[in-house]
Amino acid sequence: SVLLQAWYDIEYLFRVPPQVFHPPPRVQSAVIRLTRNQRTNLGCDEDIFHSLVRAAFNHRRKTLRNSLKDHFQLPETPHDYFSLRPEQLTVNQFIELACLMADLKSA
Repeated sequence: SVLLQAWYDIEYLFRVPPQVFHPPPRVQSAVIRLTRNQRTNLGCDEDIFHSLVRAAFNHRRKTLRNSLKDHFQLPETPHDYFSLRPEQLTVNQFIELACLMADLKSA
């Protein structure tokens, strides 16, 4: 959802009961509306942003420090975000982290 929220406003519309599918799924379904937001540029390297979000959520229950250490060079002075889990960050905080990772990569 972070990748979608970077570019779209997401609106929950309604639930779809399992009985309308064949075979009925064991999960709840819903219909959402995606409306393009005003953002035209993330202000960071979009490839790094995408890789960062995917790496963070591959190990959802780990802190960002542990999720990202195998994928990115982490700063020597730890950022406050690295002690959090990915679901605790906003889209803008992920963008901020992607800018930090891009700076470390080019340094």
